[in-house]
Amino acid sequence: MVMTGKNRAIVYSEFGDAGVLRETERDIVEPGPGEVRVRVVVSGVNPTDWKTRSGATAMAPMADEGQVPNQDGAGVIDAVGPGVTGLRTGDRVWLIMAAYQRPASGTAQEYTVVPADRAVPLPDGVGFEAGASLGVPAMTAHRALTVHEGAPPRLAPGALAGLNVLVAGGAGAVGNAAIQLAVWAGATVAATVSGPEKADLARRAGAHHVVNYRDEDAAAQLRSAVPAGIDVVVEVAAAHNAELNLSVLRPGGTIAIYANDSSGGPLAVDVRRNMVLNARYQFVLLYTVPRPALAGAATAVNAALTDGALRFGPEAGIPLHEYPLAATAAAHAAVESGTVGKVLIRVADSRNE
Repeated sequence: MVMTGKNRAIVYSEFGDAGVLRETERDIVEPGPGEVRVRVVVSGVNPTDWKTRSGATAMAPMADEGQVPNQDGAGVIDAVGPGVTGLRTGDRVWLIMAAYQRPASGTAQEYTVVPADRAVPLPDGVGFEAGASLGVPAMTAHRALTVHEGAPPRLAPGALAGLNVLVAGGAGAVGNAAIQLAVWAGATVAATVSGPEKADLARRAGAHHVVNYRDEDAAAQLRSAVPAGIDVVVEVAAAHNAELNLSVLRPGGTIAIYANDSSGGPLAVDVRRNMVLNARYQFVLLYTVPRPALAGAATAVNAALTDGALRFGPEAGIPLHEYPLAATAAAHAAVESGTVGKVLIRVADSRNE
């Protein structure tokens, strides 16, 4: 690739806590066949980013040249490689799995080169902050809402009409996206949270019913709110919520699991109770979702954005916390400590976009 300049980037050369992150300069490179180069405006931080950085969930050994963190981001295409169609220089885009199997392509840098199918056009009127908040949360939520029996391949208004959805952790980033997408698609949505402040966030996202899962009668509250039972559970703490889920799941229902709270220990499955319910467990990890499903999810997410049904900020139940690129370590530490809302890194000034 042809070197064209210097690129301010955050890198790490060993696994560990946020202290391993450091700022450096790297060469700006030209995109190869099927690739685009994106000038990053905002980078998003997710739990998957700090878990990979720590080495807990790293899928490959440390790259010799070190790694640039963060899967999500938004910016402007400033170069297009050979063979790319549908994207051009100047397009505003949001990114999906920028760093997956590409250690140099994380979004915590001024310029990143990614395969063209990981760059999605950002709808007009949607800011880069929202674009950087999509990736992992919105795409994971879409997948979790489309894996039940008879599920639509992609969400749209009315696609989940008549279904009852339970979103565990309704104040989290994935939970917030799941609530908003499910409501947009016509479902009745219940959410569980751990306290009144998070309950307020889940309601702002659009949840019709909100229950504190710590209440002794949480299952009874859910059964009262949704007497027909839950068709789909979007689950962030599979082991901890196993009993609650089986208490409210409708026969033939699906528990879509995208995470497990370590405090709950390993998931133990009660075979007989699940058999009686004809329950389905579907595990969700964005990195290995089939490409056609990812493309369909991106299309649906953009449709929800265009409809104004997928919103960001405290009024939508998802507070935004912004850090400068030089404070990427602090941003990672904030996510690792459980900061509620979406943590973003300002890489460039979007006022000139």
